[in-house]
Amino acid sequence: MNEIRKTRGLLLVLCFAVIGTMKADPGNPNIDMTGFLKVAAEAATHRENHRVSEEEFLRMSRELGTIILDARSAAKFDLLHVKGAINLSFPDIDINSLARTLPDKSARILIYCNNNFSNRPDAFASKAPSASLNLSTYIALYNYGYRNVYELAPLIDVRSTKLALVSSSRVASTQ
Repeated sequence: MNEIRKTRGLLLVLCFAVIGTMKADPGNPNIDMTGFLKVAAEAATHRENHRVSEEEFLRMSRELGTIILDARSAAKFDLLHVKGAINLSFPDIDINSLARTLPDKSARILIYCNNNFSNRPDAFASKAPSASLNLSTYIALYNYGYRNVYELAPLIDVRSTKLALVSSSRVASTQ
């Protein structure tokens, strides 16, 4: 555990060193790599205490006011998702969609992604670990001011999970 903290600390120092050498993008004021890296480093620190086990995710999901967010594509969501989850596909996350879908920034939000589930690659196609949708979603939500976000941590076999997985498409029910 100490080794992990040291590694994270070194990564944060490196990230801030890179940020210090970067120049603002003169071509487009709507794209800010320096700001993104700064927020990503802050979100990484915040995330350390916001990763939960399957049992904790399940317990929290049952509590009033908790939202389960699935940021995968609508097609993947329709194939199979955690029961009760809402879908806001990552490319559709913006100021307006968040205001409509998650209006209370203090609400507890549980997230999961492709890389949390195994043995259903049609619904949960694996991504490179550093490109995991959990990471992008967590950073985006943090960037928009959501601080009560919890991420499902483990890799779980869909055949043995305690989480209820459901389909909202006829295609998935025939598999």
